[in-house]
Amino acid sequence: MNPRAPVPLVARFACFVTGTDTGIGKTHASATLLHALHAAGYRTAGMKPVASGSEWRDGHWHNDDVAQLRAASSVAVPLGQTCPFLLRTPCSPHLAAAQEGVRITRAPIRDAFDALRRQADAVVVEGVGGFNVPLDAGAVRWNTADLAVMLSVPVVMVVGIRLGCLNHAVLTAEAIRARGLPLAGWIANRVDPDMLLADENIATLHASLDAPCLGELPWQLAPASAADRLDLAPLLTAATRYQAEAAGLAA
Repeated sequence: MNPRAPVPLVARFACFVTGTDTGIGKTHASATLLHALHAAGYRTAGMKPVASGSEWRDGHWHNDDVAQLRAASSVAVPLGQTCPFLLRTPCSPHLAAAQEGVRITRAPIRDAFDALRRQADAVVVEGVGGFNVPLDAGAVRWNTADLAVMLSVPVVMVVGIRLGCLNHAVLTAEAIRARGLPLAGWIANRVDPDMLLADENIATLHASLDAPCLGELPWQLAPASAADRLDLAPLLTAATRYQAEAAGLAA
């Protein structure tokens, strides 16, 4: 294995974590990324703007993904900033919101994201489901791809290493770039310990995706223990370049 390049620290960092599908370990990868960033010297905060599927526990609505991100963050923030839209029904967010008479709108998410950026050096925003999941089916239609564009941060793609991952990864990467967003890197998450030719599939992803692999996460290794499996250098380099390009366009 080649030695990793030194991590190029930037003063402020944020990224959007998406996945090739639902149930491929975005939360696990996001929590691992938060631990890696904290180990690199950042004050970290995780965010999941929209979460569907929660239960009443200890006096508040509990969602496992949101709880994992909060546990992996080094900065304590209000629950409403971690997850502005915490929905009860475990289904597509636009359907869960309709069940509760809620509209998932941009302003609360933007406000929460800005608040987190004032409190933490590094913010990791986890999407919901895949890259193009509906958030509203009313007159103002928007989805998770629109959410990523609104936040205007580099994207990290989590690839669940299972049957079908090659096609899903290539299509997701194309969708990210079609929205004008940089694919800063991808993470191979081993979600199926019995998958045949898993290493060969990962090798194919290396050859197919025009983006750096930030690391491979072993099956069921806890985020704190898996943090050293991630290489932050390509991600932070991409973030620095993206910030410079955005500043140039704004000038």
